[in-house]
Amino acid sequence: MADRVLVIGSGGREHALAWKLAQSPHVQQVLVAPGNAGTADNGKISNSAVLVSNHTILAQFCKDHNIGLVVVGPEAHLGAGIVDDLMSAGVRCFGPSAKATQLETNTSFAKAFLDCHRIPTARWKAFANPQEACSFITSTDFPALVIKASGQAARKEIIIAASKEEACRAVQEILQVTWGAMAEEPAPSLLWPRPPHPPNGSSGVRPCCPPPPSLQEPSASPAGTAFEKCTEGKQLLPLNPPSYATEAQPTVLHRQHCHRHYILFKIMRSNFAFIFVGLLQARELGVKVFHAGTTMQDNKVMTDGGRVLTVTAIKEDLMSALEEANKGVAAIRFQGAIYRKDIGYQAIAFLQRSVYVSKDTITSSALINQSEPPAATGSRSGKVRTLGGSTDFFDLKSSGYDDPILVSRTKGIGTKLQIAQMCKKHDTIGQDLVAMCVNDILAQGAEPLFFLDYFACGKLDAEVAQAVIAGIAEACKKAGCTLLGTETAEMPGMYSPGEYDLAGFAVGAVERGQMFLQLERVAEGDVVIGLASSGIHSHGFNLVRKILLMSSLHYSSPVPGGCGDQPLGELLLTPTKIYSKALLPVLRSGHVKAFAPITGGGLLESIPRILPESFSVILDAYSWQIPEIFSWLQTEGNLSEEEMARTFNCGIGAVLMADKELAQQVLKDVQRHEEAWLIGNIVPSHTGSSHVKVKNLLQALWLNRSQFLQNAADMDSHLHVEPQTSKVKVAVLISGTGTNLAALIAYAKEPASCAQIALVISNKSGDVEELRNAARAGIPTRVVDHKLYGSRSEFDCTIDRVLEEFSVELICLAGFMRILSSAFIRKWNGKILNICPSLLPSVKGGNAHKQVLQAGVKVTGCTVHFVLEEANTGAIILQEPVSVNTDDTEETLLERVKEAECRVFPIALQLVASGVVRLGADGKTCWKQGT
Repeated sequence: MADRVLVIGSGGREHALAWKLAQSPHVQQVLVAPGNAGTADNGKISNSAVLVSNHTILAQFCKDHNIGLVVVGPEAHLGAGIVDDLMSAGVRCFGPSAKATQLETNTSFAKAFLDCHRIPTARWKAFANPQEACSFITSTDFPALVIKASGQAARKEIIIAASKEEACRAVQEILQVTWGAMAEEPAPSLLWPRPPHPPNGSSGVRPCCPPPPSLQEPSASPAGTAFEKCTEGKQLLPLNPPSYATEAQPTVLHRQHCHRHYILFKIMRSNFAFIFVGLLQARELGVKVFHAGTTMQDNKVMTDGGRVLTVTAIKEDLMSALEEANKGVAAIRFQGAIYRKDIGYQAIAFLQRSVYVSKDTITSSALINQSEPPAATGSRSGKVRTLGGSTDFFDLKSSGYDDPILVSRTKGIGTKLQIAQMCKKHDTIGQDLVAMCVNDILAQGAEPLFFLDYFACGKLDAEVAQAVIAGIAEACKKAGCTLLGTETAEMPGMYSPGEYDLAGFAVGAVERGQMFLQLERVAEGDVVIGLASSGIHSHGFNLVRKILLMSSLHYSSPVPGGCGDQPLGELLLTPTKIYSKALLPVLRSGHVKAFAPITGGGLLESIPRILPESFSVILDAYSWQIPEIFSWLQTEGNLSEEEMARTFNCGIGAVLMADKELAQQVLKDVQRHEEAWLIGNIVPSHTGSSHVKVKNLLQALWLNRSQFLQNAADMDSHLHVEPQTSKVKVAVLISGTGTNLAALIAYAKEPASCAQIALVISNKSGDVEELRNAARAGIPTRVVDHKLYGSRSEFDCTIDRVLEEFSVELICLAGFMRILSSAFIRKWNGKILNICPSLLPSVKGGNAHKQVLQAGVKVTGCTVHFVLEEANTGAIILQEPVSVNTDDTEETLLERVKEAECRVFPIALQLVASGVVRLGADGKTCWKQGT
């Protein structure tokens, strides 16, 4: 690149070109001739008074002033051969030759060129005689007529005629009145179709650049000039070279923002010469202002008529860009300022694949989603055509399948839709509709291809319909399928005010040999992989509504204890996950034997759909994370374990089945996109037994419900026990540190607690910090030093007397390092709780963390259990799993298990103190019925 560059022109495009050139470290100075107020003394950029119309003088100026490159903007200069003359004089020049420029300046030449080279374009015909033109207009069957004067001297604007009479008048004006003196050169071209917006050029939007790959590959014309190549099925309408068009200012020259940012520009016009106010303020807002019709007079920026400014904003989403551009425009003031405010909002509706709303009607013509599916899905896109306004086509052959089977699914939303209407939240319900169809299609190993939706209401609310259908379009994008069309029905009398119904239909394809219909592939020992749900998804909402009706809460109420900080209704409406991005590559790998989304019937009825009759599944609820909303629903609705498993997904949105040897690899592949766990195994089915057994579901739900202790008023209904007149007195035995003592003390202070820490005993004397903490909390403390006693039984007897002194009813061992005698344990049978830093019974004894790491175990945790005479064999009350990371040491694992202990021990104590859990006569844990 040369040190000095000369830009020819005075408009906004020349300002934009100069601005971009000045950013190059290879350019020392940019001269603009004649330039405008924006290019006058602006950093590297300055104006030049060289006479550009005389090409000989201009060429000498370039040589005298060391100009290494000339960039030409205006079509008039290009058509006059400035590039040809400068290049002949040895001056490097960027721009098309005079001959090539005719594609822009001479419409007749351009249309003839397109026809000659078989480039599709709108039908057209050129005339120099007004009578011949009007005769053609009268006889043509064109549905719309666009008239444009052709030739170098022709006017730039086009005329869109609403009728044949109007078209004839336009031709008469162009050829006889306005251009009578030069009727041979300007010839009106009759073009079709009509553009979507009035073409006054006063405002515009381009969502992003660069253009699609199909429009980037150049092809050379016989004249040696590169033009954009058209793809099959497309027609070339405008012929503006990108660097000369207004769009060059906000798009082509902002290429560093492509793919990630939206660029929106507003053009301001004026017919007055007046002083600008607010240019500095606009720049401070972060927008870029390009000058066009401006000039400098007495060091003041003045308007020069026509298009005067282009205010450009760059943001990550289109709405933000539009708002930023509008702020910039509002900051600039001058007499006669004109700019449009409508096109940006229409573009937003189109890009969201929403509907165009006008006079209470909705059409689906703008809803055709031609965006490419996410690359991660490996999706193939097929060509989409819409003909006749009522029929949609999808070209399956072009999507690349060899021997496809089509898979289809149609669904409605159900009760969740009523909740969305009551909450007036319509933007996510569309994802539920798409997800239910798409996930069912995935169950056959099929790739979703296209989707159609049906929106019915009594009276159309345009804003509601827009929100719903925009959500559907966004969900189709996530699923990697095409939104092929939308049907909207307005049926007064069928639906109440504000009520609407929603249904959807999806079609997918799978190669014949890759379908998941071979249930015989599932075998004993196969592993079940669970994918996390986002919440309740779309099933079980009849029961959800009943629970809400029985509770004191409303959809607008804050989410109950610990489940989040959003309104309850918003949490319930969390949309169903779409699994196509995560699963299509995995399903096509051949490593997965079966897949099923958890839908109606919950875990108990969804999984058997992909199981042979001879097999069952055993799941362990401790192996996955259950969202807290399920724990709240269980306690609030007093639901049994079977009701939960048969109604809800309980945190598992879908399951995969894979061979044991391949399960870890499949899990790793899925976890690139979704949270997932190994949650169960395939076992032989026994006659009369359930095909799905979920172990520890109730315990896991209770474990997940630790925050319910914060709400004393709801405690009785949560635990379903008789109110207690006094709390159960608890003694905590420690050996110095008392790891979990602080958590137990904090719990006991909650109004909902059924337990009172009445005493803390340490078997070690000296400076014991935890004893001081207990004393500060108002809890009596005692030291019974085991070193002062001759036998274990004598020590235990002393402990027992102290416990009786304080009327203790339950004992918690919190880091108590002494083995209690059999006599002591028998006396306090079912009244002693201990916590072990491992998941019993798999890991026992000391050095639990070391054993876990040496064995390569992936999950450890902690266990609260009743103490029996044989060490670590007591009945389990609660457990909490802790994942083992590949980089864990004994120290890091110890800290995470300690955190789990502090969560689970208070809950276990609450369960025993409240009577929900007790030790049975057979030495096993018993849970109270109904919980």
